[in-house]
Amino acid sequence: MGLAEYKAKRDFRKTAEPKGGKPLPKAVWGASRFVIQKHDARRLHYDFRLQMEGVLKSWAVPKGLPWKKGEKHLAVEVEDHPIEYEEFEGVIPEGNYGGGTVMVWDRGTYYVYGEQPTKSFQEGKLHLVLGGKKAKGEWTLVRIRGADQKSQWLILKTGADAKPISKKLEDQSVKTGRTMEQIAQDRDAEWESNREEKDASATSKFKARIRTAIKKKEVGRNKQTDSGVGRDRRARRGITPENIRGAPGGRDRSDLPSAKARFIDPMKPRLVKDPPAAGDWIYELKFDGIRLIVVKTNKKVSLLSRNKNELAGRFPEIVEAVRNLPSRECVIDGEVVALDDEGRSSFQLLQAREIEGRKSPVYFYAFDLLQLDGKSLIGLSLEARKNVLQKLCADAGDPIRYSGAIGEEAKPLLKEVKHRGLEGIIGKQRNSVYEPGRRSGAWIKLKCVNEQEFVIGGYTPPQGSRKHFGAILVGYYKNKKLVFASKVGTGFTAKSLATLQRKFQQQERENCLFVDLPSKQNGQWVQAITPSMMRKMHWVNPVFVCEIKFAEWTRDNKLRAPVFVGLREDKKASEVVREA
Repeated sequence: MGLAEYKAKRDFRKTAEPKGGKPLPKAVWGASRFVIQKHDARRLHYDFRLQMEGVLKSWAVPKGLPWKKGEKHLAVEVEDHPIEYEEFEGVIPEGNYGGGTVMVWDRGTYYVYGEQPTKSFQEGKLHLVLGGKKAKGEWTLVRIRGADQKSQWLILKTGADAKPISKKLEDQSVKTGRTMEQIAQDRDAEWESNREEKDASATSKFKARIRTAIKKKEVGRNKQTDSGVGRDRRARRGITPENIRGAPGGRDRSDLPSAKARFIDPMKPRLVKDPPAAGDWIYELKFDGIRLIVVKTNKKVSLLSRNKNELAGRFPEIVEAVRNLPSRECVIDGEVVALDDEGRSSFQLLQAREIEGRKSPVYFYAFDLLQLDGKSLIGLSLEARKNVLQKLCADAGDPIRYSGAIGEEAKPLLKEVKHRGLEGIIGKQRNSVYEPGRRSGAWIKLKCVNEQEFVIGGYTPPQGSRKHFGAILVGYYKNKKLVFASKVGTGFTAKSLATLQRKFQQQERENCLFVDLPSKQNGQWVQAITPSMMRKMHWVNPVFVCEIKFAEWTRDNKLRAPVFVGLREDKKASEVVREA
């Protein structure tokens, strides 16, 4: 990578940062210097740097080093820095690239198992032994995505646990003994750049989806309501129907069919076990939220679930954001999600917002555009639709986020999202048209976790200290008959137990609808549900759909280790079948 980009970002006539001249001689094979700099820029993070090939290979580590064995933190590779940078401690004025206070937090010697640091770096795995003032022990850097700048790595604590740093040492420079506040006040090394900082998240869409710190963008919105002004905004961004490209057969805008802004039955992905070996595919992140069709007509906005339930009242912040999109009309396909502390979408958090009244922020990930200002786009290619959608959402800011492609190679993407504990990926043929309500195979889903919807048919009485109920009984439809899949007794909170029981009591019925309960397999009652126990069960009408995570299907077609995730109000019970 060299120092070209490092130098391009800095004006050394105005900065005390080292310029980086002739590289120092290489260190003894397998042993060289490292430095960790605490950097309070747009957000506080740590810069981890290793001397290698005459430069400092560098990573931004948002949470700093992990200290407990097995713990892992994200590390994003950034541009190489000159060797002299390991001594830099000072202030970068706000508004400049990397603006903020920099502390030499730790430094020392590092060793690489295998004694070939350059080769290990190129292969994407550096098993290190650090001998610093603060960091002492083994850590491992593993590349999980990309092989160029902005590659994403994980830094893992390997070997034995390390003693966490005291509060005093955490805010103390190993070079000068100063705190971050003292460094900021002294300003004894300062620089300014003639290059303004760019929004790093714009160059790393995948990072934006899984980042650990969720910060709302402050984007100025044009509040004018004059339709002519609105059209001018759209034209400047190239998002009027006249500017759409990608219609089959080279059709122009005049050939696009007219269409009102209305609900369109969502296109469905087909579950597959392995990625396709051929074809022009792009892959997007699979979210764990509620699929929405967003319909905007002037200032009226509807958020419609898959079964046409109106959810605008549940997500007023999304409604307001859609109102301010630069279009008169539009229909957008996407998903509303809540994110956990690791930036992963979590249906449980979304459910807790409704059932338990939690104030989790929500985001709408927009991934397809079906109608724009009176013209239907479903006959255009996916690529053309997404190009227009990206422009439409460009200035929106949170809670609206454009969901773009994260890659074209499924296997490495699957490995990465599985490692991060994410749901999986959605594959889409680049030139595919939008097929409302169909599961044609032009869209596919590859899962990293076993999870699907089931119908609740009853529940068991509570036992021990548990209140309200013990477990739910779930199943799926096969040949229009409800087939039992499992008892599910985990994944509930005290509030959700109470809320669900109230819902169940309103739909109680006398008899069991599962066609195969009770039944025996190999001489044993299935899941210990005996005829006498059946008389103690509570049965409900098949109107509740829930999402269940589980380890696997057993040989007798039951769920192993099932966990309740939440109710799905966006799917009809009659549509629930066992996924292949």
